[in-house]
Amino acid sequence: MNTEQIIHTFVEYFEERGHRRITGSTLLPPPEDSVLFTTSGMHPLTPFLEGRPHPLGSRLVNVQRCLRTTDLEEVGDPTHLTVFEMLGTWSLGDYGGPQSLDWGYGLLTEGLGVDPSLLHATVFGGDDRIGPDTDSLRLWQDLGVPVELTVDDNWWSNGPVGPCGPDSEVFLWSGDTPPCSTPTRDDRWVEVWNHVMMRHRRLEDGLLVPLPRPNIDTGLGLERLASLLQGKSSVFECDVFDPWRRLVPALWRLDERSLRLVQDHLRSAVVVVGDGVRPANTGRGYVLRRLMRRVLTVLWRDDPSRRLGDLPDELVTHTLDHFRQDVEPGDVRRQLLEEERRFSRLLERGRRVLARSRFQGPLKDEDFEYLHDTHGLPRDLVMILRKE
Repeated sequence: MNTEQIIHTFVEYFEERGHRRITGSTLLPPPEDSVLFTTSGMHPLTPFLEGRPHPLGSRLVNVQRCLRTTDLEEVGDPTHLTVFEMLGTWSLGDYGGPQSLDWGYGLLTEGLGVDPSLLHATVFGGDDRIGPDTDSLRLWQDLGVPVELTVDDNWWSNGPVGPCGPDSEVFLWSGDTPPCSTPTRDDRWVEVWNHVMMRHRRLEDGLLVPLPRPNIDTGLGLERLASLLQGKSSVFECDVFDPWRRLVPALWRLDERSLRLVQDHLRSAVVVVGDGVRPANTGRGYVLRRLMRRVLTVLWRDDPSRRLGDLPDELVTHTLDHFRQDVEPGDVRRQLLEEERRFSRLLERGRRVLARSRFQGPLKDEDFEYLHDTHGLPRDLVMILRKE
């Protein structure tokens, strides 16, 4: 299955079970949300998970594009992307965890054709405050799926205060041998789906109190699932990256991890610009600027003559179309090229400043503060220039 077929199968499966599809939002969360970008499908639904009735009912399904910067250093490995799509389902005070897991198992094995022997689950094993999640454990045992009990790995929270509860994660075997070991002991078990049972609220003093209306929140990473279903060894080999794999290696010769970083960050930058963000020194704009600078640093490390102007239009158009963004590709390209010119000028100024005698030795915190406040050179850029 390609990603579009996976999306269709997923949504149709849950619609047949009484879920209403809601429109996924942009990468920009609601104004009342403190995060810079939508990092999961549940972010736009936070008010409803906390008790407000949803206009479409208590069973929901959607496809949500997300951005996570916490995984930037892991981008380039087989499973992490900066911008990705999350398939999600929700029960707002309706069915419970066992029903969610049972339907999840049915989608994977019947709807998507996953061999049941390639599945493994993890379940909350209990701690000194909350007992083990015996309902989820029993469900998996009844289905014949091996289960591993953990504590911290299977407890979900939305921050230091707020809704929280045990979760059960579903893993798919990615190895070329018969499945072995457990998810915490063998990274060939790849997490694809998390089912969170929001049963509690953590108060400021750390006390857990039962929610008046427990909810179920699940998230299934589309690209990660697609790569496994398509028999690929990484998310960068699934079908959404087909044009990137075809065009970028011929344009710029890079080692595999650098190639993946460039593809991921450029693709992410296109999506971020497509959602209306512009480069800036703070907030969302700085996240975009940081993505662009990481790309350009990698490209110029071996060949300063490389330019984003050589990037084929097809890649920008393909990305905007895939994420259903109604933006002119030419407008996105202009933003990327202008940021490239701005960064190039900043590098030249930075080299001249750092060539001064006072910056030849080890830099102190006050040096970094001066370079940032007086010359607009952030610490990460200074470190890049010092390595040249």
